[in-house]
Amino acid sequence: MLQEKIRNIAIIAHVDHGKTTLVDQMLKATNAFRENQQVQERILDSNDQERERGITILAKNISIVYQGVKINVIDTPGHADFGGEVERVLKMADGALLLVDAAEGPMPQTRFVLRHAIDAHLAIMVVINKIDRDGANPEKALNDCLDLMMDLGASDEQLEFAMEHVVYASAVNGFARLDPEDGNMDMKPLMDMIVDALPAPDVDVDGPLAMQCVTVDHSDYVGRIGVGRIYSGTIHDGDQILVVKNDGSRRMSQVKQLYTFDYLGRKECTEAQAGDIAAVVGLDSTDIGDVYTDPENPVELDPIEIDPPTLAIVFEPSTSPLVGREGDIVGGRQLKERLAAEAESNVTLKIEETEDKTGTEVSGRGILQLSVLMETMRREGFEFQVGRPRVLFKKDENGERLEPIEQAVVECPNEYSGKVIEVFGNEGGTMSNMVAGIQQTHLEFEIPTRGIMGLKTRIMNVTHGEGVFYHNFLKYGPFAGEIGGRQNGAMISMSTEKAVAYALGTLQERGTLFVEPGTDCYEGMLVGERSKPGDMVVNIARTKSLGNQRSSTADIAVQLTPPRSFTLEEALEYIMDDELVEITPKSIRMRKRILNETDRRKWRVRHGLVDK
Repeated sequence: MLQEKIRNIAIIAHVDHGKTTLVDQMLKATNAFRENQQVQERILDSNDQERERGITILAKNISIVYQGVKINVIDTPGHADFGGEVERVLKMADGALLLVDAAEGPMPQTRFVLRHAIDAHLAIMVVINKIDRDGANPEKALNDCLDLMMDLGASDEQLEFAMEHVVYASAVNGFARLDPEDGNMDMKPLMDMIVDALPAPDVDVDGPLAMQCVTVDHSDYVGRIGVGRIYSGTIHDGDQILVVKNDGSRRMSQVKQLYTFDYLGRKECTEAQAGDIAAVVGLDSTDIGDVYTDPENPVELDPIEIDPPTLAIVFEPSTSPLVGREGDIVGGRQLKERLAAEAESNVTLKIEETEDKTGTEVSGRGILQLSVLMETMRREGFEFQVGRPRVLFKKDENGERLEPIEQAVVECPNEYSGKVIEVFGNEGGTMSNMVAGIQQTHLEFEIPTRGIMGLKTRIMNVTHGEGVFYHNFLKYGPFAGEIGGRQNGAMISMSTEKAVAYALGTLQERGTLFVEPGTDCYEGMLVGERSKPGDMVVNIARTKSLGNQRSSTADIAVQLTPPRSFTLEEALEYIMDDELVEITPKSIRMRKRILNETDRRKWRVRHGLVDK
């Protein structure tokens, strides 16, 4: 039977196309806030990093009521690195809003999320957003959406539904229209179409209980909380239920508390029926994919399959000479405990101790996902160090090595397209599509994940900052052979001292500096990049020798170029195998794994390596 009083919808879109802003307007349109209540923008992006980066990292559920119908809204991440969130939460939805910028049209990560929605057989309603921005072309954006759906294998029913159910909106200005020119200034057309057109859950309320956990929340007071959709039956507070794990093992558990979603929060209830989304407390060590079902009439549901991790990074306690100056938590035990806690709630991360017990290897879907975890930890007061990201290989049935391949897309001014193609060619990339417009060229490549590292910086350089670069995991393909890493050598500090302007003035003639006068440096720390291959040990504290006839005040002023700064992602992509990134609450430093130059030379001799 259809649960006509419930709609479960996901909102899917490319990064920065206005998805979370649209949810803000839906909340306001259903009077979710008190009169005169002060409400921040992008309500669902409550995580600090989400607000700073302008992206959605964690899938979130809210619930609104419109014309007596409860609408469970699932806000999904647009970045491929958080694809584990997308894949799981789409299992809770019956329909989706495909939100597209009227000027940009569907972008690479629209493709990524949309593919999952089509595979999940969701009814897809198109929302063309930002119709009032300069360069908006709603008709072209809609046609591009339909073309993309065809490319991704949408069924005839999905295509027909999308063509017939289109809304034109400006989320930031709070209006939606059935025609871009009709003059409506509220969200009513969008809300009406959600209720009237998107399917209600088709479930059996009277059947045996079947609910699947797709998200695990955690509370210091009640432990793990399983969140998921009820596919059949009714779950009650206090019920004895059967929990079926992904590996097929079973055990009995009792529901201690039950919640449903209510606007921005959760509301405790005594029962939840099929078709709704609920949160269950009391099921010890519940995991994503667990099925909660009737012990006497157990129901089987398909296990949740998630794309495997493609990158791994080893986290270690910091061994820097400056350790403990900026962070409160520096011990190896605390680091392992924190990562183990992350594994509890984040199914897309694989976390295991290294063989020599010196660190913990964390495997994930990409640099962004792993850097978000690091950024969270440094804000919690941790100091630690990480090595270069390692690509995870697989083997096919013939024993041949396979590596992850990314689809990369670059939009750049026409005059830079040749340079972009050259950069990708040097990193093992193969061009799969090229569309030259009047001013901009659209380029698509398939490139090994190994070649992606550090590529964004080079693309920005050759396009003079005017290029737009996106990539997401595409498939596993044959090993592409050796791909060149960083071409230029590093400048490495020979001592633990503060950097001095005079020394830096001399060094900047040899390359690009990473530090400025007064920066705390230590032996083995990377303080710059040479303009040629080969590392160089430098004295960053050298001062000018003064004779009897000259006073220090007669010294000329040193003109220094501002140092190059690195974000966490850029630092991870920059370092080589013998280097580390040191992460503290206040600093991101790059260093050699072996700090002392003599020890580094001995290591190279021992391993038969010589300097270039």
